[in-house]
Amino acid sequence: MKKTVFILSLVLSVASVSAQKATTTTAVVTFDATTPKDALPKAENKTVIGSLDKTTGAVVFEAAVNNFAFTNAMIQDHFNGEKWLNSTAFPKFTFSGKIDKLNKIKFTKDGTYKATVAGTLTVKGTAKPVTTEATFVVANGKVNTSASFSIKLADYGISGQAIDAGKVATDPKITVSADF
Repeated sequence: MKKTVFILSLVLSVASVSAQKATTTTAVVTFDATTPKDALPKAENKTVIGSLDKTTGAVVFEAAVNNFAFTNAMIQDHFNGEKWLNSTAFPKFTFSGKIDKLNKIKFTKDGTYKATVAGTLTVKGTAKPVTTEATFVVANGKVNTSASFSIKLADYGISGQAIDAGKVATDPKITVSADF
């Protein structure tokens, strides 16, 4: 009897801990580098992997660079090429951060919560700090999170003729949305 109670409590504690970490393989990241001169440098990646630890506030995302889809194949080639993101040498973007003031988000209560998320974005082998406000929507035990921020391409060693000509924004907007 004692052995059964012990095993049952062990299983329940493991289930409780694993319920605190939510994951997804279908987060969406958009890259919007449009300018008044060109509306085409905009892409979306719908196969982003993400995790959210509701206990510690740790947030992690990983996006395969070559999964960003542009409407123009030439822009997609440039995006993945050596002069831009060099997806062969640097196949993924990563973000690893933490939710500030995690206690303000009630993951067990339906509602909309805002919080600051700070972390490190790594693009093309260069890691830079990023801080943004994120929205967390809790509904029926599920969590949707979204955030937008801009980066400076030059900070990540990305330059080129299209940027210099004003056809690609020097500080594109990145938007992340995930259902956990």
